[in-house]
Amino acid sequence: MKHTQKLLMTTFAVFVAVSLVMAALFETDILPTGILKDDNGSDEFWAATVMELLTLCVIPVALRLFKFGALKKLLISAEALLKFGMIRMLMLCVPMVANILLYYLYMNVAFGYMAIIIFLCLAFVLPTKARCEQEVATNNN
Repeated sequence: MKHTQKLLMTTFAVFVAVSLVMAALFETDILPTGILKDDNGSDEFWAATVMELLTLCVIPVALRLFKFGALKKLLISAEALLKFGMIRMLMLCVPMVANILLYYLYMNVAFGYMAIIIFLCLAFVLPTKARCEQEVATNNN
């Protein structure tokens, strides 16, 4: 169980670190900001629409993933927790990083807000040792 928890926590830490490094690089003008912003705005509109829909769909599914009956029956070991915990972590972390990147490429605050919301949701699935043990123990009963 400890190995599973460490891998999930490492994944969380890597994505948060990537997000912070990316923000630091853009904020210090090492990477240029707003390079995809144009007069037409149709690319930005479609990117925002896709990311809004993705964010709205991913958050509730990721937060409730271990409550689904079929998945709950499979979540009986540390290996299963690693597999499905990693899926849940990636469901939240990948859109978060994408939203941060799109925020700086378009300088559209909607992407920034979505990244912040997803980051706050990560607190509810943070893979602490107690949470990992509780999620497997609950499903073994």
